[in-house]
Amino acid sequence: MQPRISLITLGVKDLARSIQFYEALGLPRMESPPEVAFFTLNGTWLGLFGWDALAKDAHVSAEGSGFRGCSLAHNLESEAEVDALMQQAVAAGATMVKEPQKVFWGGYSGYFQDPDGHLWELAYNPFMWVGPPATGTSSPE
Repeated sequence: MQPRISLITLGVKDLARSIQFYEALGLPRMESPPEVAFFTLNGTWLGLFGWDALAKDAHVSAEGSGFRGCSLAHNLESEAEVDALMQQAVAAGATMVKEPQKVFWGGYSGYFQDPDGHLWELAYNPFMWVGPPATGTSSPE
């Protein structure tokens, strides 16, 4: 795994209220679809997405200990890299919660929980690169 976090997504109960809060903190908001908000951070992005919708995307319960209201994302350059890193994570002790697969937004992703239950998404976005350039490569076009 390369040493970067591509996107931090927070599950929120009221998207409009959360957008207003982060804009009030001075975070620069990017153009986004209406169901999500993205903010540019140094070297990464912050995403806000509906609490229940994020839980549904990861195939975990929005109630109790199954979902904590956020996921960490690590973007890769191909579907094969997503599959390989998922296998590496599981071999290292992660629990796969959503097998990598084509997803509704046109990309490819899966989710695992680390040994402490923190949710990670491994994703390939064929439309744009998320985050700083991959180590040793240029940003995919």
